[in-house]
Amino acid sequence: MANPQPPRIHSTAIISPEAELADDVQIGPHVLIAGAVRLGPGCVIRPHATLCGPLTMGRANQVFSGAVLGERPQHCKYQGEPTSVAIGDDNTFRENVTVHRGTTESQTTRIGNKNYFMAGSHVGHDCQIGNRCIFANGALTGGHCRIGDSVLLSGNSGVHQFTRIGRLAVLGAVSVSTKDIPPFIIQERINTVVGLNLVGMRRSQIPRDAVEAVRQAYDIIFRQGQILSAALALLEKEFGQVPPVMEMVTFIRQSKRGINATHHFHDSGNQVVVFRPPLKLEESFVPVA
Repeated sequence: MANPQPPRIHSTAIISPEAELADDVQIGPHVLIAGAVRLGPGCVIRPHATLCGPLTMGRANQVFSGAVLGERPQHCKYQGEPTSVAIGDDNTFRENVTVHRGTTESQTTRIGNKNYFMAGSHVGHDCQIGNRCIFANGALTGGHCRIGDSVLLSGNSGVHQFTRIGRLAVLGAVSVSTKDIPPFIIQERINTVVGLNLVGMRRSQIPRDAVEAVRQAYDIIFRQGQILSAALALLEKEFGQVPPVMEMVTFIRQSKRGINATHHFHDSGNQVVVFRPPLKLEESFVPVA
């Protein structure tokens, strides 16, 4: 004799009358759905998760135990305005993930499709998250951040408020960025560019000649010691027909916070770390020999 199917909505769940749930949504024990929450087909909400409206979620999202989506922003000036969170399809929110709704400045925190938020990660108010991103355990974004597609924020990394991160960029574990990170760049430690995400570019099927052009662009921007505006002008002249290179150029030109530079290690008995300052369009830096 077959076991009976468990109920679609557990009897201990508390669901607001304002909520709109697709027919096949699964709600686990002790889930709290407060206010105007709309869940699309195939969503699964696991035990002890909390969803606060206004919140909309598309298809096939999974929310694990202890996650809190749509709560009030951690912003001292927030006065209870009816801001919201909008989430796309096929996202995973693991244990104790927090996503805060917008403030009055932009109204909505937005998350795209197929993102994976590991345990304890955080999306701050007014953030705009692209598609296919991975936030590893403990990765944090401050308010108003803009995260492009296929970005990896490694474990216990932090992104300063109002910072932008370009497509396929990587922020290493236990690292922090207070400046924008251009597409395809890898950063580690505090505000330090260390290389290119070549593996991610190849997996994304960027053509080999375009990858090579990005490598040359990296060398021109970060290693040749030119004024940044001059380096970008050179890239436009030499690689104007290579979309990934122009993606980097456009991103940097639009940056308001500036971008970070590289540094080198010297070892003459004791290791000495020489840092280069963040770069802005009108600034230059001198390479370390």
